[in-house]
Amino acid sequence: MTRMMTPKVCSLLLALAFSAHGPARAASPDETARFLAGLPVQDAGLARLAGQPAMVAHAEELGKAWTRMEQRQLVKVRAWAAAHLASANRSTAPVFYFFSGPDFLYAHTLFPNSANYILCGTEPVGTVPDLAQMPPAALEADLANLRRALGTMLTTHYFITKDMRGDLTRGQVTGTLPLLYAFLARTGCTIRGVSTGGDHAQIEFTGPGGQRQMLHYFKTDLSNGGRNGAFLGFCKKLGPGMSLVKSASYLLHGEGFSTARDFLLTNSSVIVQDDSGIPLRAFDPRRWTLRFWGSYEGPIDLFKQHQQPDLAAAYQRSNPAPLGFAFGYAWQPAKGALVVGTAK
Repeated sequence: MTRMMTPKVCSLLLALAFSAHGPARAASPDETARFLAGLPVQDAGLARLAGQPAMVAHAEELGKAWTRMEQRQLVKVRAWAAAHLASANRSTAPVFYFFSGPDFLYAHTLFPNSANYILCGTEPVGTVPDLAQMPPAALEADLANLRRALGTMLTTHYFITKDMRGDLTRGQVTGTLPLLYAFLARTGCTIRGVSTGGDHAQIEFTGPGGQRQMLHYFKTDLSNGGRNGAFLGFCKKLGPGMSLVKSASYLLHGEGFSTARDFLLTNSSVIVQDDSGIPLRAFDPRRWTLRFWGSYEGPIDLFKQHQQPDLAAAYQRSNPAPLGFAFGYAWQPAKGALVVGTAK
């Protein structure tokens, strides 16, 4: 005769089972990053999700967009950097990427061996929850927001801040963190640890070559009145660095951002930028050697007031070689303009 278990016995058995197997653990940041990036995962919970039709579609759409970006841009950017930033690419010096938002992609592609990448913007750090515990409809909506936020970057190679802020302030997967995760995964990096607090995120990762590296993202206002002293102090402690300025809204052209401009000119051994970065007139020829690539046709209409006649004259005199990829606000490769300043 079958004996029924009492409620007390049932509770005991459930407790024993729970203690033996433990609660379901959230996926690691690296597995979460791979899932967000549409890449295969090994975590059991995420693997089950990845087989759902909406998640399969997410992976396929993101994979196609990334492949197009890789073939159109990244292959050429890596080849250019290997040829023209050879000494910088051997360096582990920090990379300062002011006004970057979550664009780890170009920082790592141009300077693959840095020990520390320091990115900043006005976008919040955000959060990435345990994706396996999210309601399926909510996760699907958040992944769609992520794809939209990445869409402009994967098409034109820069973010539109107001659009990105709108896409990643809704839902549970928010801010710059999920975009940083996606870029780390797609560039072949393995996340080892993540810590966030307030306006700072720190991600330790292993690069494709096996080296340990660190990515810092700070939410900060780089204007002169932006209370950014602690951020600039953090950067300065890391020592002279390699700087990248791209699609920066010409903010460094005005005196409202003179502190940030002076910091880069004082604390950089090399500066890679488009025409929206530091204006040509600010480079002291006694300290800087400048090289030019691509063509300079002036700013797009939105920023037409920042035309640089001296930069146009420098391009005419030097007759630089074609760049071969898009850089700056002109997203067509034939219109890409790139300037490299090297400290003497």
